[in-house]
Amino acid sequence: MSDRALEMEESTTQTGPKGVINDWRRFKLESMDQESMPPAKRELLRQMSSPQKPNDRSSVNRKMSIQEYELLKEEDEACLKKYRKRCMQEMHEKLSFGPKFEGVHDLDSGEAFLEVIEKEHHATVVVVHIYKAGVKGCEELNGCLDCLVTEYPTVKFCRIDAVASGAGERFSDDVLPTLLVYKAGELLGNFLACTQHLNEEFFATDVEAFLNGYGLLPEKEMPGTEGGESDVE
Repeated sequence: MSDRALEMEESTTQTGPKGVINDWRRFKLESMDQESMPPAKRELLRQMSSPQKPNDRSSVNRKMSIQEYELLKEEDEACLKKYRKRCMQEMHEKLSFGPKFEGVHDLDSGEAFLEVIEKEHHATVVVVHIYKAGVKGCEELNGCLDCLVTEYPTVKFCRIDAVASGAGERFSDDVLPTLLVYKAGELLGNFLACTQHLNEEFFATDVEAFLNGYGLLPEKEMPGTEGGESDVE
């Protein structure tokens, strides 16, 4: 095998039990305080985390030494939690489908409304709020969507003024606010005067519970803070 091929092999993510162990050791080395770590210990961990070349006969059938075993025993739980978190995030990203969004998207025309429904990623849930200024509940619902967009970044939340939609006659004041939910161009939810299903005073959690009651929202994103992680036994 050429040197170039070996370099490419070493740069790729290791898989399988041995690859996972090497990845963990490398992560450990990168996470530890290099200044306070004894040189001998740092060098040992570096050697343990380096993938071995297939033609390196000195490493064939090499068993872990007592010194290496003791070093692994000393690896602290805090670093292990960080490693678990990183692995879970990487797995979550690989299993996630579709783009992510920031903020509620304001649609300014019926054409924009149709485009977001027909051309969005097939795995993306699209929630459209049809509103009108001055109609009771519309402003409050807009505020709720501003909160939910941070909890569900894979959902595309949109809003459009009933008049701008070009279908003002269909969306009169008595059916507003209206929530429409689409996925892959298919209408999954059509909620006219949706606030009638909520309390007089409602919040983002109420709107969330309402949509979840129909199974229209995906699972929430994994928490990004370290405090939100539970121990994995």
